[in-house]
Formats: sequence, structure tokens, C-alpha cells
Amino acid sequence: MSDQIKHECGIVFLRLLKPMEYYVSKYGNPFWGLEKMYLLMEKQHNRGQDGAGIASLKLDVAPGKTYIDRLRSNSGSPILDLFKEAFAPVKDMKVSNSSRFYDPVFLKEYIPFSGEVFLGHLRYGTFGKNDIENVHPQLRQNNWKTRSLILAGNFNLTNVDQLFGNLVKLGQHPVETSDTVTIMEMIGYHLDEENDRIYQQEKQKGISRIEISSIISADLNVEKVLKNASNGWDGGYVLSGLIGHGDAFVMRDSSGIRPAFFYSNDEIVVATSERPAIMTAFNVKAEEIQELEPGHALIVKKNGAFQHIRITPEAPKKHCSFEHIYFSRGTDQQIYRERKKLGRLLASAVLKAIDYDIKNTVFSYIPNTSMVAFMGLYASLLDFADEVKRDQILALEKPDAESIAEILSLHPRAETVAVKDMKHRTFITTDKERDDLVTHIYDVTYGIVRSFEDNLVVIDDSIVRGTTLRQSIIKILDRLEPKSIVVASSAPQIRYPDCYGIDMAKLSDFIAFRATIDLLKESHQGHVIDQVYRECKEQLELPIEQMQNPVKKIYKPFTADRISKKIAELVTPKGTKATVSVVFQSIETLHKALPDSTGDWYFTGDYPTPGGNRVVCRSFINYVEGRNERAY
Repeated sequence: MSDQIKHECGIVFLRLLKPMEYYVSKYGNPFWGLEKMYLLMEKQHNRGQDGAGIASLKLDVAPGKTYIDRLRSNSGSPILDLFKEAFAPVKDMKVSNSSRFYDPVFLKEYIPFSGEVFLGHLRYGTFGKNDIENVHPQLRQNNWKTRSLILAGNFNLTNVDQLFGNLVKLGQHPVETSDTVTIMEMIGYHLDEENDRIYQQEKQKGISRIEISSIISADLNVEKVLKNASNGWDGGYVLSGLIGHGDAFVMRDSSGIRPAFFYSNDEIVVATSERPAIMTAFNVKAEEIQELEPGHALIVKKNGAFQHIRITPEAPKKHCSFEHIYFSRGTDQQIYRERKKLGRLLASAVLKAIDYDIKNTVFSYIPNTSMVAFMGLYASLLDFADEVKRDQILALEKPDAESIAEILSLHPRAETVAVKDMKHRTFITTDKERDDLVTHIYDVTYGIVRSFEDNLVVIDDSIVRGTTLRQSIIKILDRLEPKSIVVASSAPQIRYPDCYGIDMAKLSDFIAFRATIDLLKESHQGHVIDQVYRECKEQLELPIEQMQNPVKKIYKPFTADRISKKIAELVTPKGTKATVSVVFQSIETLHKALPDSTGDWYFTGDYPTPGGNRVVCRSFINYVEGRNERAY
């Protein structure tokens, strides 16, 4: 995406089902699990580059010995630095040729991350600072193993203030209002309750405290804990937790907003945010990997038994379509096909923008992540060229080799127009100098566009703020002296804030919103802004279940094409010689390309949970009142 936004976190859960001796015998490696964790996290590094963390549990460790290991990093290369530290004791043992390197008893007692249960997290911070304290996994530790909790997740809740109040009503005194802490404490509270229930039940039987601890470990009802804790959560999430004695879980929201997949065999149970990570790490086919169903949890008991069970009430599936357009790793076979189809379905809008003149048009893409969509677009352009050539050949009165050869020479011209300079850094002091340097962040290929004769079409994943288009890309492309520049977005116009994990929280950030506000003012319809403002204030007085989205009325007076034309005006820098236009994917073609990912609230305003309507109302109120702050 030309406009960089922070987005999704990623999770990795891994449970080794065999004793360490098994992995030493079969793979010659007592740290096979830790190495798999590195691979699983590295194959999801696209999901988080602000920080990374890993935790491990050792089962059945004697009292007085460490059974939880945790490392976190917020360095410039968090995954690499994290695992360098995790593997340091292992490397020292190898260098010294220690015979204890293959001694499971010694390793488990003295060497970190030699456990059986692992949890990893990759962080993209959408809220709060990038302090190490904000990096997952988070830890709630207790002297009773069955009360200790390690948690990591990819989530945003829209009703943290309400849930915080619920914790206070329970008699707690939370020190933070973040959704991470709120979820941790909510699960922790009900985990304590479940511990107390079993303890009191067994105590009445006259059983000793030591024996009761073992009974709690075996009988702890994780399903009940999760059902009680998640009652009232509003948002999108995939979260994973380890309980100190060895039970573990991975849980997904009712609408399936955030993705999760899992796989099991007789050696492991593994869950990740993205399917290709599992395919690569364990060399398994896509059809062997299961999707963690919306509203379900994968619960793995200490003894290795696991179940895939519903936790939250059923709701309409609203898988995040942005996952498929941009955020997820493109090596997933489904995402690859869908991105390609997005490009194919954009072809008609692109052809219309260039008046169907493919002979005098150069087609390209910016940035590299949009290459798959470009391939789909190019495939449709080839189909169009074939139709034109067929019709022209059939129209020849006296076909001859020269005429046919000239017709057959027609084909779309695909070129690499711009390449990002990976060595470029915008660390210059003043804003003006920094803006000047931004215009050089891409190297352009000169000589492939015929000056003032060719159109230039570039496809982008999506256009959010339009800042990079205005400050750099249009200026860069204009140096090639095309007759016109067409920027084609494989996503529709982003009109509404996201509140489920993506860093798109403010209406004023969106170029489509700013363009529409300008159109309202230019057409003397400013009263619509005032009306929507009043309705948003009224909505906040209603119970959350009754709230609707009045911000949709802002866009109602204008067609999508009219808004696109205004966006083109806003992203065109002064002095641009080429005519600039912007075309977007339509909502209809979006759903054709992504039939299983119907979550489109940032395009349509149709939020999957009641909290979304509250967030968009607050966001609009913030805009009108001039408050530059998040709406949740």
C-alpha cells in the first residue's frame, strides 16, 4: 500500500505432544520446538514489526524450579534479536560440545525454552507506545500454577470502558484501561473463580491441599472460564493463552474478523494467524490445515487432548476483507487467487479511464505488494486486446499478412515503472527537506513512457490517506511525462474507521472522507454535516444494541465516481503536467472477488458488532469538534 498504516498482530501457539526424548531421537534436536517457533514467527513477520515476544511452559517441573520462560523485544529487528537471546544458552552448549546438550532432564531443569508449550506474538501497535511493557505475551503470575496466565493476541475491543467498569464492580482495582490488560484480568478473574470452585468442592471431601492442586490441574474447565470471561466482549480478536500447569487455548471472535488456523498430528498441535506459516514449517498441504471457526476456541489440555469448541454465540461471518487485499502473506493459495481476481475485476474501470486506448498506455504497479492484483489486471487486459484484435481481423474486407500482423501487434505494455529505494532514509531535520526527500523514495525507469503521448496506469492495494500519492508518487510518475496518470486501487474507497485491529481510527485521515466533506461544502450542503453531527450525538444516548451509523448520510449525495474525481484533485500536487485520475474497486466487484470475506465495514459502514456504530459516531463528533483523537 502506498500509504503505510500499522495493522495486524500475529500469534503462534505450539504444543509438543511427545517427550523431549522423542524429538532428540527422531530429529537429533532437543530444541526442535524452539526452532519451529522461530520459523513460524519469521513466516509471519509481515504481521508485526514493532515488537515480538515468546513464552514457554515446562510441564511437571518440581517446586522451586522455573517453569515459565519469557522474552520480548522492541528492537529494530525484534524476531531476530529475540531468538538470538533465546538460543544463546543452546549455542554455548554446542560450542563447548557439552554432553548435556542431549540430556532432557538437565535441559528442562536448567535451560530456558526447553519446555513443551510455546506462545509467540508479533506486534503492530495500533494504540499506545512501543514500550517493552506493551509487547506480548503478557504475564499474570501466581504461586499456584493453575492461576498463572500467559496471554498474547491480535485484537481490539470497542467497549473497554464498559469492561473496565465490570472489573471494578467485581471488586478489582485495575491499573490500566487497555484492552490487553482488561482481557487478561477478565480471564484471570474467572480462572481464579474456577480454581476456587474446585478447591472448595474437594476441600469438603477432606482432601489435602497438595492433592487438590493436582485435581484442579486435571479438572480445570477452560471452556467455562472462556465463556464467562468473554461475555460482553465487542470487537475483533484472536487470542491465545497458556495456563501455568499446562492447559492452553486459542480463541476467535464470533464474526471471525481476525483469522486463525490450526493443524495437529501425533507430534504437535499448532495454531497461527496465517495458514502458509504452518504449511512451510511442517511441510503440510493447505487442505490438512483447519480454520479456527468464528466464536470457537481450540482448547489443549495438559495431557495433550484437545477440542475445537464454540465459546461465544453464533454471529454472521464478517471475515476482514483487508486481510486478503493487503495484510496477509500472499503465498496463501486462497489469498493469491483472490488478489488476482481483484485485479481482473478492476480492468473495466481502468479501460474506461484510458478511453480503452491500450496501444498508448503503459501499465505498472506501486508498491510490490500489489503485483498479484496487477497480474490479474494484466490478464484481463490481454483478454480485452484479444477481443479487439479478433473484431478488427473479422472486419477486414481483404485480409492480408501485413494487415493481420499489424493488428496482432496490439498488446498491453507492462513495465516496471518505479522501484522503492530500500537504502533511502528520511531522517533530514526540517519538514520541507524531509518532504523533498520523500519524492525520491522510488527510483523511476526512464524511457519507457513516450512523453506526452502515453497514458500511465499504476495499480495500488488501497488508498487510505492519499498522503504518499500527493507528496511523492504523483510527482515521481509525472517526471516520466505521461499524458495522463491513472491510479487504480484494488480496494474500494475507505470511508469509515476500523476499530478491530487496523490503525484506521480517525475519519479525518481518510482521503475519501475529506473529499466528500469538500464536495458538501462546495455544493452548499453543509447542513448535512450539522445534521449528521446532531444524529451522532443522539445515537450515543441510546443503548449500544440500538445504535446505527448516521455517517453514511455524508456520502449519500454523491456517486462513487464523483468522490473519486475529487480525490484525484486532492492528491494532485501543484505543477503536475499530466492529467490525474483515480479509480477504485466497486463494492460489488469486491464481493465477487472475496466471496468468503464479507467484512467490508471500512468501505460500507456496515459494522459487524454494535460497538462499531458507536465508534463511527464518536469519530465523526471528534472531527466536527476538532479533536484529533481516537474514537475508542
